[in-house]
Amino acid sequence: MKIEKITKSGSKYKLILDTGEIITTYDSVILDYGLLYHKRLDQTLLNKIQNDTEYYEKYNKVVKMINTRLKSIYEIKKYLTKENVSKEYEEKIINNLIKVGLLDDERFAQAYTNDKIHLTSDGPAKIKNNLQKHHIKNEYIENAINNIDPKIIDSHINKIIEKKIKSNTKNTNVILKQKITAYLINQGYEIEDINRNLEKHTFKENDLTSEMDKIYNKLIKKNPQNFSQKLKAKLYSKGFTIEEINNYINKKSSVK
Repeated sequence: MKIEKITKSGSKYKLILDTGEIITTYDSVILDYGLLYHKRLDQTLLNKIQNDTEYYEKYNKVVKMINTRLKSIYEIKKYLTKENVSKEYEEKIINNLIKVGLLDDERFAQAYTNDKIHLTSDGPAKIKNNLQKHHIKNEYIENAINNIDPKIIDSHINKIIEKKIKSNTKNTNVILKQKITAYLINQGYEIEDINRNLEKHTFKENDLTSEMDKIYNKLIKKNPQNFSQKLKAKLYSKGFTIEEINNYINKKSSVK
């Protein structure tokens, strides 16, 4: 077989053979095999060209993915496995990407942490957990987490606390603090940081009579024995103080 003509087609090249067959490949393949000067192909060389073309096809797709957003080695392996890329090509692609600096788990850990801490409300523990899912080395994870500015962590926690306090209409301060704490822990913040920042905030006393009325009316429909004791227990479980409960029950009794 002989190459009659080589033409550029977008980012690729077309090899037009004397048999009429057209092979689309990459400039790297043309250069690797000196196809600009050696025009004759045998079946062995043709197979190599086709195999290398497949390799560069996957390689370039991965490069585009990384150019869009940094990826971990684990993400690329997962993608290549999904694309049914052979283990030989998978290893070759990953090694070459590491060699040219496009794949770097340490840099990925830093970039991922910076994005999450500046663009989301995720806390350090949640970020750490997600990095572990990427199979990042613990050393890289710890370095990235330790580089987070504590002031940013406090700022996130305080914004969430302020938002929760402002939007609260039905929870007692006891329950509200419990809910805020649970939410912040779920977001990946440490309990010490949460408690330290909670102490800085003033929790206003809301008139929660309507909430107490709901509990009262729901319980009175059941008309249980020892109604007063059960009402106190229910209100207490909802975060009302003994003083608030007694005042409420006294008002209810005076109305009767």
